[in-house]
Amino acid sequence: MIDLRLLREDPDRVRASQRARGEDVALVDALLSADERRRSSGVRFDELRAEQKSLGKLIGRATGEEKSELLKRAEQLKADVKAADAERDAADTETQELLLKLSNLVHPDVPVGGEEDFVTLETHGTVRDFSAEGFEPKDHLELGQLLGAIDVERGAKVSGSRFYFLTGVGALLELALVNAAMAQATAAGFTPMLTPALVRPQSMAGTGFLGQAAQDVYHLDKDDLYLVGTSEVALAAYHMDEILEAGKLPLRYAGFSPCFRREAGSHGKDTRGIFRVHQFDKVEMFSYVAPEESQEEHRRLLEWEKQWLTSLELPFRVIDVASGDLGSSAARKYDCEAWIPTQGKYRELTSTSDCTEYQSRRLQIRVREDKKVRPLATLNGTLCAVPRTIVAILENHQQPDGSVRVPEVLRPYLGGREILEPVAK
Repeated sequence: MIDLRLLREDPDRVRASQRARGEDVALVDALLSADERRRSSGVRFDELRAEQKSLGKLIGRATGEEKSELLKRAEQLKADVKAADAERDAADTETQELLLKLSNLVHPDVPVGGEEDFVTLETHGTVRDFSAEGFEPKDHLELGQLLGAIDVERGAKVSGSRFYFLTGVGALLELALVNAAMAQATAAGFTPMLTPALVRPQSMAGTGFLGQAAQDVYHLDKDDLYLVGTSEVALAAYHMDEILEAGKLPLRYAGFSPCFRREAGSHGKDTRGIFRVHQFDKVEMFSYVAPEESQEEHRRLLEWEKQWLTSLELPFRVIDVASGDLGSSAARKYDCEAWIPTQGKYRELTSTSDCTEYQSRRLQIRVREDKKVRPLATLNGTLCAVPRTIVAILENHQQPDGSVRVPEVLRPYLGGREILEPVAK
């Protein structure tokens, strides 16, 4: 959530942020009104309680008719205090509910617009010209079937659409990717973490995934637990309700977990293969830093993502995501999109978001520095979303006979294998 003081001091900035996101600007005024009622009812409650205490002292010294009148006033004050207390609680509840609905403030340099209004910042690598090589590229599913690596038919039989099996070298390729990604993250100073895939509501809400993203989340009603769509949730909630020492920052974690997404609203999109699925594994970077360090940390996370994709020898571009395409927690987000030959376009493979103090305020995570306590900043960055990375590797490194060249960075994790050979015609 944002700082209420900032809302009071500069409501136009908050309105502009909501407008840039394409979200409800009226929420700002509703929140200002609720906050004013909360504060004024709090003042009223304090005044009545002070009068109540003073009256109690007077009653102790009064006698006769004066005492009788004071007792009547005390009864009325008791009712007034109770009413003021209820009014204060109601206003506070309304304020908190509205505050939780408000998205993070968009960074002023973020391009304004919808999904297609991003700005391309960099392009890396060379897109292969398959026609010059004399063959038509196969898509990842055809390649996966030739390699005995992907089985979507049995995935659908067992679990339904958008589920799959990784088999043989497909399973080995996932393990290689995860180990290589974790090795890079560990070398960069991240603490490896295996995180829970089920979290409590306060963890999911605290990271901002029960707002605009709620329709994409799986919920287990009987247990009141949520399946995470990213280990960001568990990593953000790891220090929930804690005060961290400034000297220990930055804290950097690399989490590996299964991820679950309903893919609500994606009907008809990416239905072939494993590009958009309901369950996948992912290595996620997560940082806790001082607020003034968040923009620099954001650039570091992006550099680690670029290092990873470069090591996989993939052509990719970096985009500055437009305001209307940001998640509610993100003030700014960079995506790295790899070239997918059979689609003839770049598709998102990794992303990194600066969430500033938004998540730490919701999760009550603070930092102590010089005897002062304040919220800190959190940031996240996908290092390897496995299925999409497999898609990009198979398509970009395929050869005319359906075999696939293994990027050098993965070979030590595949027993030195340089080529994935077809097992079926």
